[in-house]
Amino acid sequence: MDAKTPTGLGSSPGPKQTRGARVSGIDRAIQILDYLRDNESPASAYAVAKAIGAPLSTVYAVIDDLVDKHLLQRRNDGSLWLGPRLYHYGLAYARSLDFLDVATHEMQELCREVEETIQICGRDDDHMVVMAMADGPGHFRVISRVGTRVPLNWTASGRLLAGHLPDAERLALFQRAACVSPTGHAEINAKALSDASAAALKERLSIQISESDFSVACVASPICDPNGACVATMSIVLPEHKVMQAQARYADAVQSAAARVETILGWR
Repeated sequence: MDAKTPTGLGSSPGPKQTRGARVSGIDRAIQILDYLRDNESPASAYAVAKAIGAPLSTVYAVIDDLVDKHLLQRRNDGSLWLGPRLYHYGLAYARSLDFLDVATHEMQELCREVEETIQICGRDDDHMVVMAMADGPGHFRVISRVGTRVPLNWTASGRLLAGHLPDAERLALFQRAACVSPTGHAEINAKALSDASAAALKERLSIQISESDFSVACVASPICDPNGACVATMSIVLPEHKVMQAQARYADAVQSAAARVETILGWR
């Protein structure tokens, strides 16, 4: 197997430009797509132009071109959203990743073993993103689905995904990215997050309870490349009372699943 390390899981800087420099059409297109992704809801052309700091006439022209090519779509109310062509690109990219094939298989196996919802998560700049997911057989359902992005400090996976970074870089990341969660329980102190992140990666285990959603817990383990960088996580999402009752069982199961992914890919 020609194992490929997943790309695009770390920071995703926007188009580079110098002061006064002309912004190319492709850079404007990326800015528009990035804004809609980050905003996570449709927006008007005016709102997009204002958000990215571009002339309205320029944005209208780029948007029209993207709509014609099905990279954007106009809704009935005139607002803009990501187009269907992007979905097909995403599917093609996902199929190219040996990593995701292996991780998805182990995700399904872990789901059958513990009978809970399993997610594979990666990092997208200051956020954690759900890359793949297997629903557990019970009635418990989680809000986050494939493609969901949340701040790194809200989740067990988020801590792991930053754990391999140099101390100064990791601290700067949490200083920039940490924000208050819906429950108010997520840690926001950058130094505490940075220390917890490094410790969690070393232990290959991170657990959070009711930090992003009330009564919801997550038990996660890192999937690390040969250089020790956490490129993704395997996580179990379940009711918090189950973690309290059988933490060791879930911790052992998720650590074993993550380790199997590394072993199959030759990363261990």
